[in-house]
Amino acid sequence: MNWTLALPEIFLSVCGLAILVYGVLQKKMEPSFSCTVLALAAFVVTAVLVLQAPQGAGYRGTFVNDGFARFMKILSLAGGAFSAVLSLDYNVRQKVDRFEFPVLLLFATVGTMMMASSENLMTLYVGLELQSLAIYILCAFARDELTSAEAGLKYFVLGSLASGLLLYGISLVYGFAGTMEYVGLKTALTGTGIVPAGLVIGIVFVFVGLAFKLSAAPFHMWTPDVYQGAPTSVTAFMAGAPKVAAFALLLRVMAGPFGHLAHQWQLLVELVAIITMITGALAAIPQTNIKRLMAYSSIGHMGYAMIGVAVGTPEGARGTLVYLTTYLFMTTGVFACIMAMRRRGRPLDKISDLAGLSRTDPMLALLLAVFMFSMAGVPPLSGFFGKLMVFAAAVQSGLWTLAVIGILTSVVGLYYYWRVVKVMYLDAPDLAFDRRAPSLSFVAGAMGLVTALFLLVLGPVTTAAQAAAGVLFR
Repeated sequence: MNWTLALPEIFLSVCGLAILVYGVLQKKMEPSFSCTVLALAAFVVTAVLVLQAPQGAGYRGTFVNDGFARFMKILSLAGGAFSAVLSLDYNVRQKVDRFEFPVLLLFATVGTMMMASSENLMTLYVGLELQSLAIYILCAFARDELTSAEAGLKYFVLGSLASGLLLYGISLVYGFAGTMEYVGLKTALTGTGIVPAGLVIGIVFVFVGLAFKLSAAPFHMWTPDVYQGAPTSVTAFMAGAPKVAAFALLLRVMAGPFGHLAHQWQLLVELVAIITMITGALAAIPQTNIKRLMAYSSIGHMGYAMIGVAVGTPEGARGTLVYLTTYLFMTTGVFACIMAMRRRGRPLDKISDLAGLSRTDPMLALLLAVFMFSMAGVPPLSGFFGKLMVFAAAVQSGLWTLAVIGILTSVVGLYYYWRVVKVMYLDAPDLAFDRRAPSLSFVAGAMGLVTALFLLVLGPVTTAAQAAAGVLFR
């Protein structure tokens, strides 16, 4: 057993426990700032450990560290670190600045990293639940607000249902294949002449459980209410790292042990991707709350990223990885801008509250416009390249329906993204927002630069994504 393979996860877990003890023992009332800074340092050190960790499989075949796991772990750590920075000012203003917040972020990120390195169906489940349990608490973290408690309860109830479906699917797969290890499953299923119907049903249940975590339609019902009700610092985290980790699981499971059964599950993934893209595009049109708009936007983006899974080729997986990279930066930037929407000390979340922002805060309006146009897929912003790669992979595999529907829903999406820009630049100005915190300005500015100048790093990102995708299809 080579324990150094999991050294980043072990280190981050120990840091979480140490920060928890530190927070409890502090004599001052709320040491949240120092705990958040310590959590940020833990994220940075863990990222270095991830890059230096040896490759291979360990823990009796339940844990693997390869190029794909490394790529997804870096994205997850980036999402956790950005969310921690965003929480510095927001949690203080919302009076939820308790030291448990960064600790829960750390443990949720440990879960996402375990998901990326999962090589066994039980490791998959443990990582998924570690992440989910931490996020359930984070959603209800604003205990004095009814909407936050409602968001946490809704996510917990529906998440428990999804976990049950996932476990049922795992039990069916184990019952018909006799093993839970991905390598063993692939070996057992490769030699199977006729695939048992029960095994196919098990694969479907596993997919449904993961689709819930992705907010894929028709398993998306929880997303708008939870995004709106949870503290925005939590929503910013939920929209990023957990989605990346869920796609890491989906890609590793579908391309690995179930890869040669693609003809059995490909149509299901195609249908879910189509329904998800259409639902996200159409349901976002009537939204007046920007957090609900972003919820339906994220649903649509998951549909686009799922096109690469449906393709079932290295090119499709590469497109999905590049898309997730662009999505993480765009979404983090948007939520940094949303957190800056404060007037007289009160947070705002209506699209109409952005009226005339270009005249009261030109820089914030410019950044938000960049993120909106990037999400719509307007070149040369980062979102364009993500969509281009998944659509090109679909066309190369002959899945023209997916590509056409993706393009049409992107055109529909341009309408509601443009509506936000129109309100900022063409409507009569309202009172100016409160002065932005430096942490929000830093994250929004950094994400804006990456989104606008993504063409400069497209080559290295694509090369890394290609190498990561190649691991899955060896």
